[in-house]
Amino acid sequence: MDLEGKIALVTGAGSGLGKASALQLARKGADVAVLSRTKEEVDAVVDQIAGMGRTALPLYADVSDTADMQAAFDTIAQDFGRLDIVFANAGINGTWAPIDELAAEDWDQTIAVNLRGTFLTLHHAVPLMTARGGSIVITSSINGTRTFTTAGASAYATTKGGQLALGQMAALELAKHRIRVNIICPGAIESQIDENTTRQNTEKAAEPAVYPEGKIPLTDGAPGKAEDVADLVCFLGSDASRHITGTPIWIDGGQSLLV
Repeated sequence: MDLEGKIALVTGAGSGLGKASALQLARKGADVAVLSRTKEEVDAVVDQIAGMGRTALPLYADVSDTADMQAAFDTIAQDFGRLDIVFANAGINGTWAPIDELAAEDWDQTIAVNLRGTFLTLHHAVPLMTARGGSIVITSSINGTRTFTTAGASAYATTKGGQLALGQMAALELAKHRIRVNIICPGAIESQIDENTTRQNTEKAAEPAVYPEGKIPLTDGAPGKAEDVADLVCFLGSDASRHITGTPIWIDGGQSLLV
């Protein structure tokens, strides 16, 4: 999985899966554009990448904001001139609530960040990839693609299902440019995203789901690590995955097979 000389972009790169993937891409030889909303987090990741002897480009942007994303990609074009790997990872859990209690504004926010943000990332990235080809990886989830029992997560699951559809549409459309598009669907992974989840009366929306002992069969219940996802992103970004496109990959230790 040698990525020497590759140029990568990671959105949501300030923490969690994005941070782990940005660092791993750099370890494998890529220079990395590090995009997130939080300056302090971006700068910390950039410093770590620079410490590896790789080039890191800090980008401060809200993926749902058209002007922010245009400015970010203008900077990428000016500084790097191209992209070989794009990890469209930025996303939120948003508000989880029963459908009849979920505010339209909360629905809109989740759609804006997760779906609009993914679209804007691909929309701006493709022109920087068509000349050489490359790899796009989208972070979806087991929610909305295999499992539908997370109480109150209708907005979140809808965006995750939508990302899978967008990725598969893009895989066909972009194949002529030798751009591969794949969709990773994590299950329970150690990260901070749950800390940013708003839950409102979710027990009202719950439908009991009975699991065998151990919710994650491969690890006897333990969640995966961000580094597990980072390794998958590096594989999909490398030439080792050159004949894989339009493919959802569930990285969940078998968790989603239980329902």
